[in-house]
Amino acid sequence: MFFIASKIFWMLASPINLLLIGALAGVLLCFGSRARFGRGLALAAILILFVAATFPLRAALLAPLENRFPQPPADLEPPYGIVVLGGAISDPMSAAHGQTIFDEGGERITEAVILAKRFPQARVVYTSGTNSVLGGSSNEAARARDLMVAMGVARDRVTIEDKARNTDENARFTAAIVHPEASQRWLIVTSAFHMPRAMGVFEKAGFHPIAYPVSFYTFGRWVDDLRPTFDPLGNLKTFVLALHEWIGLAAYRASGRIDRLFPGPGDQA
Repeated sequence: MFFIASKIFWMLASPINLLLIGALAGVLLCFGSRARFGRGLALAAILILFVAATFPLRAALLAPLENRFPQPPADLEPPYGIVVLGGAISDPMSAAHGQTIFDEGGERITEAVILAKRFPQARVVYTSGTNSVLGGSSNEAARARDLMVAMGVARDRVTIEDKARNTDENARFTAAIVHPEASQRWLIVTSAFHMPRAMGVFEKAGFHPIAYPVSFYTFGRWVDDLRPTFDPLGNLKTFVLALHEWIGLAAYRASGRIDRLFPGPGDQA
């Protein structure tokens, strides 16, 4: 129920959709008795869109998420296992073209392969299912395993979990497969902006996780991140991505799926 409600909510409340609807509603109101209000609504919506597309709002929203967990040290002790969260492969595009098509999180797989070779005794788990409200199945996890094997990781090292529809289910369904123990340390590989929520749910599921953030959108230096860039589509896309993640954190905290609003490295035992 939570999954369906969250998908419907985001379809209705996506910031760009709301701003476009607001601008259109404002224009339509300009032709009636509430013309003054309509002009104000349309102008406000257009100004917010302009600012989000032109100014570095994305950095202000994304940087705290991406900088929350640092990279593990170079001398990291070998982990028991490596969990890779789905989102690295576009399943429909891959099926359409007969080859593996990376989504924007493709670094999740490439870095996982590097880690698997760096720690040859570590177990590898790839967790991803369909995120469609209409249900169905996903081949992303199987495609990811095949790609890892093609890149030199032994097939018997890679376990797939292909039913999870969101981050909470990634953690719970993976825990049901691997049965994490207190003595085991697991690397969690996901996009940097998504790491706080991922770490929160994996801790809740009984893991002792170590963050391994990948696929960055910010530089990690405010002097660079706050520099204006004329990339309207890219700025709007990452602006929405950041808002989605902050809303996701709030929803997970309100529903008890994570224990803190903004999980961080200081929370770990």
